Amino acid sequence: MRFPCSRMVLTLVLCAAPLAAQQPLQLASPDGRNRVTVQVRDGGLFYAVQRDGRVLLLPSRLGFEFRGAPPLRDSLAITGATAAAFDSTFTQPWGEVARVRDQHHELRVAVAEQGGLRRRFEVVFRAFDDGIGFRYELPAQPNLGDFEIQEELTEFSFGDNPTAWWIASDRPRLDRSEQLYSAGPLSTLDSVQTPLTMRTTTGGYVVLHEADLVDYPRTFLAGRGMESRVLRAALAPWADGVKVRGRTPFQSPWRTIQVADRAAGLAPALLGLKLNPPSRIANPSWIRPMKYVGIWWGMHLNLNTWKAGPQHGATTENAKRYIDFAARNGFGGVLVEGWNLGWGGYLSDQLEQFDFIRSYPDYDLPAVAAYAKSKGVELIAHNETQGQIANYEQQLEAAYRYYQSLGIHSIKSGYVADTVGGGHSHYGQFAVRHHRKVIETAARYDIMLDVHEPIHDTGERRTWPNMMTREGARGQEYNAWGAEGGNPPEHETMLFFTRLLGGPMDFTPGIFDLLIQSANGRPRAPEEARVRTTLAKQLALYVVLYSPLQMAADLPQNYEGHPAFRFIRDVAVDWDTTAVLDGRIGDYVVVARKTRDRDDWFLGAITDEEGRTLTASLDFLPAGRRYVAEIYADAPGAHWLSAPLEYAISERPVDATTWLELKLAPGGGQAIRIRPAN
Repeated sequence: MRFPCSRMVLTLVLCAAPLAAQQPLQLASPDGRNRVTVQVRDGGLFYAVQRDGRVLLLPSRLGFEFRGAPPLRDSLAITGATAAAFDSTFTQPWGEVARVRDQHHELRVAVAEQGGLRRRFEVVFRAFDDGIGFRYELPAQPNLGDFEIQEELTEFSFGDNPTAWWIASDRPRLDRSEQLYSAGPLSTLDSVQTPLTMRTTTGGYVVLHEADLVDYPRTFLAGRGMESRVLRAALAPWADGVKVRGRTPFQSPWRTIQVADRAAGLAPALLGLKLNPPSRIANPSWIRPMKYVGIWWGMHLNLNTWKAGPQHGATTENAKRYIDFAARNGFGGVLVEGWNLGWGGYLSDQLEQFDFIRSYPDYDLPAVAAYAKSKGVELIAHNETQGQIANYEQQLEAAYRYYQSLGIHSIKSGYVADTVGGGHSHYGQFAVRHHRKVIETAARYDIMLDVHEPIHDTGERRTWPNMMTREGARGQEYNAWGAEGGNPPEHETMLFFTRLLGGPMDFTPGIFDLLIQSANGRPRAPEEARVRTTLAKQLALYVVLYSPLQMAADLPQNYEGHPAFRFIRDVAVDWDTTAVLDGRIGDYVVVARKTRDRDDWFLGAITDEEGRTLTASLDFLPAGRRYVAEIYADAPGAHWLSAPLEYAISERPVDATTWLELKLAPGGGQAIRIRPAN
């Protein structure tokens, strides 16, 4: 619902105020805590942000530099401003929460050059209780038609020097986001990826990211060096160095500034969803969150190969074995990697062209798809591109039409390459356009997507809910072969407050063979790559690390007959409500989620290398109702390094007045199903 300026309660007087004097314009969030100030200073356009009356961002420049044209940053004046208020609620077909309230105040600022080309543009600001969003809009005009942007001049000039949790964006062979997080003062940052999470010196939290990325490069953040507290937008380039090619009228993505009083208030992050357009899929009934198993982990353990040969994983016989396992245990899907022609040159300098229809002789795709359908299981097809965009796009329509004819409604795609399409950035406008084409094509053929080595999530799952999940971070596979010995115990507690604030992640939890004994018949030594968690923590990750497609990643034989496997069978993947009960970045997380389809809650708690005892109130349960908590916990003496397999299962009655004591071993966790008492 939209309200005109006269009905708004805002700290701005725009409906009648003269703009000739160029007074600063102000916009406040509905709760009044977040405030944006927009003004022209020395001919440049700047914005600033306050929270609770304290400076969050000092005046920060806005504008562009173009190739072959003067920069759009000087001799500017505000020529008009309009304000509006909005309050509506929308329902997501799946997600961490079912219903999202979109309540915000909007300020649209018109700006024009006072000389030269007299170009015009607008900056639209939206103030929410959980943050700020703003974007540029370039209208059609005589002196700004076709354009090439060399730099976006957007700045984030911080009033203090917050602590940041970051991964780099400019290191060779690291631009696929698969890094371990570091922490340090903002003033020491060079070039980093978003979401960028920070804790201010006053204890509040800020996350910089973007939303509604459609026809624009991914935005990184670059420091100025010399102990500066200013970050600037740094756009991923085309092969020739140009950042953005476009024609007016044109809109940039939203730049987002999420805020929270405490770390636990950062999730679930809904700001990006609210800044994306409504769904364009009229009937999303075919979109179905699910758990899945697959022919995948064996390749990372070197038990199988992607390419054909004596150890080929993707055979008809092996696929049917996984389908039988999925059907027996209530899993919705089976992923098969390495089924199609082209894997001979994978991860080598001798690239082959992948074929997305023809399979290896030992894999009968139509027969496997029919067998899966007969068992009530979805077959998930794998499409690795190795960055060969043209090859994939040439086959896209035919391949997706073929998959639809076989009853295949899910694809896991991959982009293992440092550049794509002949030297373009993995995250540039060229790649963004490709990913949007894939999403929209998949929607026409009723296909859900799980994208690895992706463009990061910017909330497009609201507009295209078939864009289910993606990787975009360092996942479970590093525990099979990572040179550092695998992911450290703090890794998942970092992901929750950083990468997962962008959107769902296909982390692939659920490894039970934590010592990876199945790879060579012996437990791996402490210094070797292995899973650096307890078994109970692997269970808790199903609740903590959200994805609508959740994999039970281990080999089927490691689950057969295992009592703890019951939790993976029971845990939901689609949620009505999410409550982050407690958390500290890099240390621990406690999350409770209510299922959509039944009156069950699931609670997950994880810790870093330190053992902890936490408490959790169950006051989120309805008052007066009795429940049973099924608890999967670290056993006494459990430890990620010396005793990771020690766990205990117990039950106890609980209700809304119950406080649970959560004893977490070093590198451990606890997973709890809370179901109504019979």
